[in-house]
Amino acid sequence: MIAADLARLLTEALYLVLLVSGPPLLVSLVVGLVVGLLQAMTQVQEQTLTFVPKLVAVGVVITVLGGWMGAEVVRFTSQLWTSIPALVH
Repeated sequence: MIAADLARLLTEALYLVLLVSGPPLLVSLVVGLVVGLLQAMTQVQEQTLTFVPKLVAVGVVITVLGGWMGAEVVRFTSQLWTSIPALVH
């Protein structure tokens, strides 16, 4: 019984990691692809041209979705703390 509960908690934790890290990573991927295409078309190979737009885009995503991300982490943590007595019995 405890192994099944731990497996469920581990699955939920990994799902939460994917859910919370997905939007910033996806935006970083898209911005990197667009900047890379622009660099290939213009033949400008400057490293800061890829770093700065990704940094700004990820900062915007975290600013916009940060409340939701934090709420999801708090929800999971609260659920975890309330399930500890059932796991320890």
